[in-house]
Amino acid sequence: MNSDTISTAPTAIRNASTTKKAMIRIPATKMTARVVQISAEEGFIKSAAKHKDNGKEFPDVSLKYLGKKKYPHIAVIKRISKPGLRVYSDHREIPKILGGMGIAISPTSHGLITDREARHKKIGGEISCHIW
Repeated sequence: MNSDTISTAPTAIRNASTTKKAMIRIPATKMTARVVQISAEEGFIKSAAKHKDNGKEFPDVSLKYLGKKKYPHIAVIKRISKPGLRVYSDHREIPKILGGMGIAISPTSHGLITDREARHKKIGGEISCHIW
């Protein structure tokens, strides 16, 4: 049992993309569903759909690959703030990932948002993960 709910989605996506799976099913929480939704909105994954199985809800994530050799569209998806070492940042200090080509996901008082939204709304928070 994983007690770190935010790391569940990035770890599942990273493992599935290295094995070149087309679709994965992640255990649903509000945080993992929002991480998947942000990844789909930013174009890192193909799509996400909700699936119910035996009364439990799971997001079905379709991964995106490039070319005939199926290179993963997500090069790196990395957990930054961990339960043993939390990383917080003010809105002025939120890192730009690869000059804006990647994203940082932050849980804030306004929910889980990307680094661009946090800078725009002038909200700081914990830096949860980086995707590029």
